[in-house]
Amino acid sequence: MARSERMDSVDVTWLRMDRPANLMIIVGVLILAGPADVKRLEATLADRTLAYGRFRKRIETRTDSYYWCDDPHFDIAHHIKRTRLPAGVGKAELQRFVAELAGRPLDRMHPLWEYHIVEDYEGGAAVVVRIHHAMGDGIALVKVLLSLTDDRPDAPMKRPKRDVHKGTGGGLALADAFGLAGRLVGGGLWVSDEALKAALDIAAHPIRAADYLRHGSGVAAELAYLLFMPTDTPTRLKGVPLGDKRVAWADPIPLPEVKAVSRALGCSVNDMLLAAIAGAIKGYLEEKGDNTDGVEVRALVPINLRPPESGEELGNRFGIIAVELPVGFESPIQRLYEVRRRMEALKTSYEPKVTLGLFAGLGYAPQIVQDKLFDLLLSRATAVMTNVPGPQQPLYLAGSELKQMIFSVPQSGNIGMGVSILSFNGEVHFGLITDAALVPDPEAIIARFAPEFERLLYFVLLGPWGDAPASDSAAEPVAPSPRKRTNRKPGAAKRLRTRA
Repeated sequence: MARSERMDSVDVTWLRMDRPANLMIIVGVLILAGPADVKRLEATLADRTLAYGRFRKRIETRTDSYYWCDDPHFDIAHHIKRTRLPAGVGKAELQRFVAELAGRPLDRMHPLWEYHIVEDYEGGAAVVVRIHHAMGDGIALVKVLLSLTDDRPDAPMKRPKRDVHKGTGGGLALADAFGLAGRLVGGGLWVSDEALKAALDIAAHPIRAADYLRHGSGVAAELAYLLFMPTDTPTRLKGVPLGDKRVAWADPIPLPEVKAVSRALGCSVNDMLLAAIAGAIKGYLEEKGDNTDGVEVRALVPINLRPPESGEELGNRFGIIAVELPVGFESPIQRLYEVRRRMEALKTSYEPKVTLGLFAGLGYAPQIVQDKLFDLLLSRATAVMTNVPGPQQPLYLAGSELKQMIFSVPQSGNIGMGVSILSFNGEVHFGLITDAALVPDPEAIIARFAPEFERLLYFVLLGPWGDAPASDSAAEPVAPSPRKRTNRKPGAAKRLRTRA
């Protein structure tokens, strides 16, 4: 008998966020060293991916509710395809192919994923992965892709049968969704309940946002700030995307070196990477002849809110913080310490919990309300940036060594830039996706990432910087520890409005 599972409200929110010029599709590229056995690769991808039952399910709508349902016409050939690029071409041609796929919708009559095996790529092979965000967030989907791999090249292809079909608890009533979001972030029922009520109130009566900012506290004030915070600096990176995508990725940089420099400078690895991105954007804008004095570029950064026991569950369980990158700072070391200061301030923010509660609630609201609220939020930002930790040892896929993993993070609304960072096997990998109407040459930005890091390394070599402790993690910023509502001080909303 066919199984169906009601979609979590958070996943519904991401399903409905597709726009013609910005599809909510996570795109990844796995580059394999040669030789590559393509038949074995096809069989491995199929066998291990389908251990997750959701990859056999399409999405159906019943009386305004959404369900994961078995695809009665499931055919693995629809999801795993082979392709060849013109002979003798390399990275640039693969990037063009990935960009074309990034702007192509997935077929909603079937499960929302597909793999494209690029044969004979640089003596090996490449696998281009496309999975809709409704299936899962970056942390969940990286776990799926890592489950395809082995820790040695001669590992057997077949594994014990398993079925991890469950998501994050589908079929929840609205009140249950509130409770789930609250438990996940440790903030209690009121977090998501108040977030939804405040969001709907602001959507229906936008003028009330000013009242929340002046007199509110806790979740309502934080949500009002997020939706009505001042927009970041207008630059050529902001505008209206048209849907023609461009993709670029850089050569990886050694993670041990990044950690060593971060320790010397008393910053986290994440601070280092964000500062390097700010410097790369500054250099790009100046190369185009733009004035960067005082420029602030706001990035929306996902924060993982999954409990440790979540295991291999799919679905979306993350909140968002808004990070202003100090692009206008002239000195790389000044940029770094300003990033550190801002990230420290965000560690006590309600933002991740508020946005997870908002995502949960909006899955039950009319789509017109969802669109209106997200348009408000997204118009205040220029980019989406993700930072996902991967395993720090060699991996093999179908007997071939996995040389590189790159991801292109989807954008929504009118955001036209996505930056992705992934640490893997002792290296940090950078990926960049842009809309050609705004940034037709993303390679000119991403090529600056490594030199910006080298500038920070140069500062370390100039003299002693002390032994200030820093985080060794290349993962996403740590979510703030939950605090009770009564701990929120009366001046918190004011501090939010005036923070850098």
